[in-house]
Amino acid sequence: MKPKNNKLFKTLGPVASRLIAELYERNRPIFSLRDVREITGLRPGPARSFTAKLTSRGVATRLKPGLFILIPFEFGHLRTYTGNPYVVARELVGGRNYYLSHSSAMDIHQMVTQPRLVVYVTSLRQLPSKMIHGTEFRFVRSKRRHFFGTTEKWVEKYGKVIVSDLERTIVDGLRSPNYSGGLVDVAKALWMRRQDIDPKRLVDYALRLNIGAVIRRLGFLLELWRIEAPAQISRLNRKLTDTYVLLDPGLPPSGKFQRRWRLRLNVTPEELQATVRT
Repeated sequence: MKPKNNKLFKTLGPVASRLIAELYERNRPIFSLRDVREITGLRPGPARSFTAKLTSRGVATRLKPGLFILIPFEFGHLRTYTGNPYVVARELVGGRNYYLSHSSAMDIHQMVTQPRLVVYVTSLRQLPSKMIHGTEFRFVRSKRRHFFGTTEKWVEKYGKVIVSDLERTIVDGLRSPNYSGGLVDVAKALWMRRQDIDPKRLVDYALRLNIGAVIRRLGFLLELWRIEAPAQISRLNRKLTDTYVLLDPGLPPSGKFQRRWRLRLNVTPEELQATVRT
């Protein structure tokens, strides 16, 4: 894809013009110093100086040390530009051993009704949160044995991102509701996509994680939403121990104790059902 504003493109100088043309040709609007060196042939020091000039002229925006994004020419004099936050998230982790998760995955799968202000990325590495031009990126570390249930999705014309599939998105939400807007939002997401979700895969994932709170919350919601999967619900019920957990760990401990799923219902079934009627 070539830049649209040919007049401005021609005023950049031959080295910058070649760099930008090649980056667009490679579908690499987010680029690194390594890309600059490879395309221009500049040594490390001159490459850093050259890229600094591009940012000062509003040709690119710095996302983090060594990582930049081209500003579309049609944006005129704009100096701060982030682009698609999910593509940025992919580049922040180096494009591998990650997946977009929790509320971000819910957004990509159209399981939410409100915009999300934080991008959640599950990764095999421990990474600090980053704030980039008003968007917060939070990284959730995963053990390798828990790294499963992903798919690829197109989020813009420059490529795909890896995201948890529908079933893994629900399971992650039940494990850490605070990363997914709270238990109520996760329950509503399951209800919204109940026709598309594979109950067996959902239960397989929950049992593979083998986390008691996830098993309890999932069994409760499958029955609440009348998702007809008796064999799968039975698989979950057989894994229960005598310990009780909160339905929503983000809310104070209150409410009735439900023996069926060993849950303390600090959110009532009526409250959950009311959210899907609005």
